[in-house]
Amino acid sequence: MSSTTADLKRIDNQFIHPWEDIAKLGQNQRTVVDKGDGVYVYDSDGKRLLDGPGGMWCVNIGYRREEMAQAIYDQIMQLPYTSPWSTTSAPAVKFSQALAAEAPGDLNHVFFTTGGSTAVDSALRFVQFYNNMRAKPEKKRIISHKKGYHGSTYLSASVSGKERDKSALDFADELVHHIDPPHSMWKREDQSDAEFLDQCVANLENAILEIGADRCAVFVAEPILASGGVIVPPEGYHARCLEICRKYDMLYLSDEVVTSFGRLGHCFASEAVFGIQPDIITNAKGLTSAYIPMGAFLVSDRLLDEVKQLGGDSAIFSSGFTYSGHPVAAVAGLKNLEIMKREKMFEHVQEVGPYMQQQLQTLRDIPIVSDVRGIGLMGCVECELNAGDSDLAMDYEIGDRIDKHCQALGLIVRPMINMCVMSPPLTITRQQIDEMISILRQGIEMAMQDCIDEGIWSLEQAS
Repeated sequence: MSSTTADLKRIDNQFIHPWEDIAKLGQNQRTVVDKGDGVYVYDSDGKRLLDGPGGMWCVNIGYRREEMAQAIYDQIMQLPYTSPWSTTSAPAVKFSQALAAEAPGDLNHVFFTTGGSTAVDSALRFVQFYNNMRAKPEKKRIISHKKGYHGSTYLSASVSGKERDKSALDFADELVHHIDPPHSMWKREDQSDAEFLDQCVANLENAILEIGADRCAVFVAEPILASGGVIVPPEGYHARCLEICRKYDMLYLSDEVVTSFGRLGHCFASEAVFGIQPDIITNAKGLTSAYIPMGAFLVSDRLLDEVKQLGGDSAIFSSGFTYSGHPVAAVAGLKNLEIMKREKMFEHVQEVGPYMQQQLQTLRDIPIVSDVRGIGLMGCVECELNAGDSDLAMDYEIGDRIDKHCQALGLIVRPMINMCVMSPPLTITRQQIDEMISILRQGIEMAMQDCIDEGIWSLEQAS
C-alpha cells in the first residue's frame, strides 16, 4: 500500500469521519498527521505544526512520552485484558483509588467507561437508576445548557445543546430541557455583573418551575462550556446553581471531560476553581492524555449509600462495557497522573495559564476579532466580519481562511465555525505560547486581508 500523502488522502476519503459532510464525501483533504513530539505534531510531508487544540483538549502531557509507551507495553505483555464483570485487575483497582483520592468531597466511587460520551451516558443512566430506587420514576428530566457539549451517544448527544449538531438526527427530546448558557457576550449593557449572574441562575430555577420539580432529576453543566466556544461563567454561577439543585432535590453533574486533569491547573476543577462538590463528576480526555481511550464517572458515597438502603437485592446497576476498567487504559491513567504530579504540571498551568490569557487578549486590536475569552489553558478568539450579524456562511468563511493560513504558518487551529479554540498540551512554555499567538495573529490578519482584497469586507464595516 502506498504511503504518499496524496494516496493516503485519497484512500482516507473512502471512510466516514466524525461530523462528516456526506455530500462532500470523497472531496476532503484532511491533514495526514504522521508523528508528534512535545507540543508539536508533524504532517506526512514533515511539516512541523504547533498543536493549538492539544488534539481535542486531550493530549495533556504532550506527545512522545517514552515512559508512557513503556508502561503500556509492559501491561500488554503482562495482561492485555480481563472481563470487568467477573474479575478485576490491579491497574483498575489502583487507578480507581487514585481518582477517588483526587476527587472532591465524598466522590469515592469510580465507574470506568470507554470515553467521554459513554461516561456522560452512563452517569445519566445512574441518575435514572437512582430515582427508580427512590420510587420516583417520574423524576427523570435533565436540564443542560444550550451550546453545551456532552457527547455523541444517543443520550449524551440529546443532552448536548449545540444547535448545529441537531440536524437530521433523533434525540431524546422528551427527557431534556436546555437553558441559555452564562455567556458574557449576552450580557446587556445596562446590566451589572450581579444582575447578569442573577439572570443566569434564574434561567435554571425558572426551567425547574416550568417543568415541575417533581420531574427534574439532574442539572448537567460543564464548568467551562468548551466546544461551545470556551464560555466562562460569571463568578459564583456554579455555586448558586448547586444551591438551586439542593433546593429542588436535583442532582448536580459536573461534566469535567475537558476541565479535569490539569486544563485549569488542578486535577479536578469543580471544587478547586468553582467551589462546588457535585454529586457526580464525569471525565475522559486528559484522564490518559489520549494515549489510550478511557472515560469514567465518579459518584458520591451519599448516593450509593441511599441506593443500598432502598434497593436491597434489587439494586443492580445493569450498565457497563466490555472495556470498562481496561487494564492497559488504567495503567496509562496511572502513569499519566504520576507524570503530571512529578513534573508539577498543575502548578505549571497555574503559572503559564494567566500568561496565555494575557497574550490572547492582545489580539483584540484586530478589527475582525469580536471577543477573546478563556481561563487556564483554554482560550477562544471569536472572529466576525459583521459583528452582531448571524451570517453563518460568512462565519464559516472566515474560520476556514484563518485555519488554512495558520496551518501554512505552522499552527493547528481547531476552527469551530468562526471561533479559534486553543487548548495546547499542558507542557507548553511561555516561548511556545508566544509562537502560538504570533502565528494566530498572522493567520487572522491574513484572512482579514483576503476578505478586503476580494471585496467581501472592508475596514469601514468594522467601525
